[in-house]
Amino acid sequence: METHFLVHNEVDKVGVVVVEGITAGQTLSGWLMENNDTIEIKANHDIPIGHKIALADIANDDTIIEYENDIGRAVAAIAKGDHVHVHNIKTKRW
Repeated sequence: METHFLVHNEVDKVGVVVVEGITAGQTLSGWLMENNDTIEIKANHDIPIGHKIALADIANDDTIIEYENDIGRAVAAIAKGDHVHVHNIKTKRW
């Protein structure tokens, strides 16, 4: 089975896409590295390699966790399977 995205820890809200060609409607297989589990999620959008996919619904203004770290906040509601990138997440630094 091909791994489409990686998730480091169970607390992470996003996974990182590690293959080219993810298309809307595609069922993706992810590897949860912390405990060697597999996660399946249907992609709601095309997602480029290196970008993120939401692992669960994220409300506007929620903190985004990746690698067990706060990487910013949602600036819009994000549904499970959505493309997560600069259009819907911003840093808390500024």
